[in-house]
Amino acid sequence: MNDSVFRWLNYFCAGLFTLAFIFLVIPALLQDFDIIGAFAAGFVNPFASGYSTDVIVCWAVLAIWVRFEAVRYSVRHGWVCLLLGIVPGVAVGFALYLVLRQHQLTVRGSDQM
Repeated sequence: MNDSVFRWLNYFCAGLFTLAFIFLVIPALLQDFDIIGAFAAGFVNPFASGYSTDVIVCWAVLAIWVRFEAVRYSVRHGWVCLLLGIVPGVAVGFALYLVLRQHQLTVRGSDQM
């Protein structure tokens, strides 16, 4: 897979999730603006709790990875992806972080040649 295909597939996934978030979550949130209730709704049964816990832990893993690569490889602006990992979601933050790091590491690699 070349860089362009990698980048556009990640953009597609981030956009797809963002559209799903807009159509599924925003209307319900606007109907009864209760952010705490919206968060708690992710834990209404064992299955939803499992998915919600997975999302929270995936965000924590992403945060650890972003911090590690900021120090080790000087990947910058990962914090933006962490914010996007909160709203609209980890799928967006993770996909965009992969594109961000791939671009920065590729540019840095071509500068060294």
